[in-house]
Amino acid sequence: MAFSMQPHGIQSMLKEGHKHLSGLDEAVLKNIDACKQLSTITRTSLGPDGMNKMVINHLDKLFVTNDAATIVNELELQHPAAKILVLAGKAQQEEIGDGANLTISFAGELLQNAEELVRTGLHPSEIISGYTKAITKTLEILEELVEKGSETMDVRNKEQVVSRMKAAVASKQYGLEDILSSHIADACIQVCPKNPVNFDVDNVRVSKLVGGVLHNCTVIRGMVLKGDAVGSIKRVEKAKVAVFATGVDSTATETKGTVLIHSAEQLENYAKTEEAKVEELIKAVADSGAKVIVSGGAVGEMALHFCERYKLMVLKISSKFELRRFCRTTGSSALLKLSQSKPDDLGFVDSISVEEIGGSRVTVVRSEDGGNKVATVVLRGSTDSLLDDLQRAVDDGVNTYKAMCRDSRIVPGAAAAEIELARRLKEFSFKETGLDQYAIAKFAESFELVPRTLAENAGLNPMDMISKLYEKHASGNAKVGIDLRGDDSEDGVCKDVSTVNVWDLYVTKFFALKYAADAACTVLRVDQIIMAKPAGGPARRDQPAGMDED
Repeated sequence: MAFSMQPHGIQSMLKEGHKHLSGLDEAVLKNIDACKQLSTITRTSLGPDGMNKMVINHLDKLFVTNDAATIVNELELQHPAAKILVLAGKAQQEEIGDGANLTISFAGELLQNAEELVRTGLHPSEIISGYTKAITKTLEILEELVEKGSETMDVRNKEQVVSRMKAAVASKQYGLEDILSSHIADACIQVCPKNPVNFDVDNVRVSKLVGGVLHNCTVIRGMVLKGDAVGSIKRVEKAKVAVFATGVDSTATETKGTVLIHSAEQLENYAKTEEAKVEELIKAVADSGAKVIVSGGAVGEMALHFCERYKLMVLKISSKFELRRFCRTTGSSALLKLSQSKPDDLGFVDSISVEEIGGSRVTVVRSEDGGNKVATVVLRGSTDSLLDDLQRAVDDGVNTYKAMCRDSRIVPGAAAAEIELARRLKEFSFKETGLDQYAIAKFAESFELVPRTLAENAGLNPMDMISKLYEKHASGNAKVGIDLRGDDSEDGVCKDVSTVNVWDLYVTKFFALKYAADAACTVLRVDQIIMAKPAGGPARRDQPAGMDED
């Protein structure tokens, strides 16, 4: 008779096929290891000389980028602890729009240093206590590093905007930051509302057209729609616009009807009545003063014929989101059915013209005067993946502008702030008694990640760089950072960042360090992992934005 072992302990409580990991070796150290692996991936993409990653997602789409938020989004990570770091990176991306790489890499470095402390015998609770004290002190020191006079800025002053935006754009497109920052600043200033705090990133659009080079990029006050006009009229100026959310066509009745026709004359009259009805509708639109009709659906042949007769330009915009932006740009209201428009419903544009840019036909809608709600940055480049990466740089720049509208304070960039934080936090750890001091010292050591990574990615000697930076900061200059374009002069590549104008936004650093410390402490607090048996069927994909859990 076969003897079967009855499950005991936690096995007896859970369904067959579950996984249960507990204790230091199985749970804590394995979690830390997974997070270290993730931060190793993102770390090499940190800074202006960061390397690109080639990621091919489950749909066979290719991404060539050094943007950490895109990389971790497409990796489809399975490990629950690594997912916590990804969530911290996403929170940073949604809050500020930049600094996701610093969040993930710094959290990984904190956990790597925590592993050393765990192996020397410290309990995770003592490490968490030390890290919590350290992040509180760090944020206090960070506030002291804010450049004096940066609290106030004119968000419509292009020079001040570019100086704050340049570092964020350079981390994505090194060498092109001057051209890109100038275009992004122009676009943001054009759509900035009277109260800058209400700035909406959705009002700066990006249109990617393959061909040409970056120097062919332009900023257009208005919109760029891919596609041609429907009729033969390709250009109008100073025109009123009527927008119809449904199609421009004769509408069918909701109920089915049967028409009994006895003679050819009746058939002819029946056809003429439909024609007359469509003409009446189009004539009503033309009489209201509109020169442009924008349709959200199909444009019927008969309707188009009468639009041509009344010299109306016809555009078709299939996307309802694009249609809303068009209404915002022109100040028009979208009408549900084809009918005579009231003067309040009509919008106004300075010009709408069909232009050919790099072999593709686009419709350019310009709205130069006052109340302009949307600006478009037209990007040119040789390949789709290059244009995608340029778009990410533009998105980072626009998000940085939004952040500076809320808080314009700046701290020294180029790893100057991190070395100063490391130096002062180390001094703070010596004043602490108890086991916390070891965790605080390790937290301070973690800040060396930034200068070390910047130096490694640029092909410099990291240990040499860090010791030089400590030396300069110890002598009282807290603004010395790494100048990657520096020459081998007396200072080497260590320079005062105020001379090379490299600044980071205070809010970006504040949230990145806060989220990283929170994520690291969350991972350290886990001492057991209990995973149920995965359900059968297709894997659950993320819900599209705006969808409910159900």
